[in-house]
Amino acid sequence: MNGQYKAFWIDNNGFVEVIDQTKLPFLEETIVLKNADDAIRAIKDMIVRGAGVIGNIGALGVYLAVKENQDLKYIVKKIKQIRESRPTAVNLMWAVDLMLEKILNANKNDDLLELSFAQAIKICDEDSKRSTLIAKYGCDVLEKIMKEKGKTSINVLTHCNAGWLAIVDDGSALAPIYEAKRRGIEIHVYVDETRPRNQGANLTAWELSKDEINHTIIPDNTGGYLMQQGLVDVCIVGADRVSANGDVANKIGTYLKALAAYDNNIPFYVAIPEGTLDFEIKDGVKDIPIETRSEDEVKYIKGLNKQGIVEEVLITLKDSKAVNYGFDITPARLVTALITEKGLCKTNEKSIKEKFKQ
Repeated sequence: MNGQYKAFWIDNNGFVEVIDQTKLPFLEETIVLKNADDAIRAIKDMIVRGAGVIGNIGALGVYLAVKENQDLKYIVKKIKQIRESRPTAVNLMWAVDLMLEKILNANKNDDLLELSFAQAIKICDEDSKRSTLIAKYGCDVLEKIMKEKGKTSINVLTHCNAGWLAIVDDGSALAPIYEAKRRGIEIHVYVDETRPRNQGANLTAWELSKDEINHTIIPDNTGGYLMQQGLVDVCIVGADRVSANGDVANKIGTYLKALAAYDNNIPFYVAIPEGTLDFEIKDGVKDIPIETRSEDEVKYIKGLNKQGIVEEVLITLKDSKAVNYGFDITPARLVTALITEKGLCKTNEKSIKEKFKQ
């Protein structure tokens, strides 16, 4: 992991230290994960989030399980619990399954702790390399759009957070944006607030501020109007799972942005590493599992009060019911292309299979 910023790292005791993303942008605090249960809690409670980082912490959670107890039955039990800690982001299952395969195929003389640590770090490092390639191919897309429009700057709209807090090192959807800055391209990002957890307003804006990238936070309902008015050149989002036919599961609200982009003839790209693909699911709209989270995430909101103290307040009637779907599905027909570490990929089963199952 070579990026300027990191969502997690290994401390001097061999434990995993993570940025507590539930505290951002108001407080920058870290939590040390010392065992598999800590990793499970961090994933479930969204202390860490984003498809790639969930997978990374899942893999490192397996390493922490081995660090606790090298009994194979115990390790397999913890692997199952980690794998089931969140249902939608397939990177978690992908990474944990790689860890399990490595452990089950270990030789008798292998040191399980060293082996599991090396495999977890390999998964993280390979995600970093994928992020670098996504940055390149995605930025090439931005430059092409600018050339076609005869522009010297570009306006990008994104939804949720898919930067280095979500995938090491540059992320997925934000990776082309970071690369654009490195290339000296004038870029402006419209950041959807991303209710109800406000990952855009709290995390993406925080990331972009760290890198001094020009951005504007907008309410989730504003993107369509901006597209109508010609203020958006391209949309780029990440994903938590992409089915074999190219349907995209991403943070709730992504589908609406894709519809608005389609109606206004604006390209809509999805940036993902290979681990986000799920070849077992042929129809994402029907078969990708969608996580339903606590209604309190809708009914309460966290912020700074006038005294500069972080507090949580109720913003609805206490007795009103709320529903909180974590994700929605954008059909493949609305996606211009996937931006992957292997280049651009059309969203149909034939193209995806040719690109990734050679």
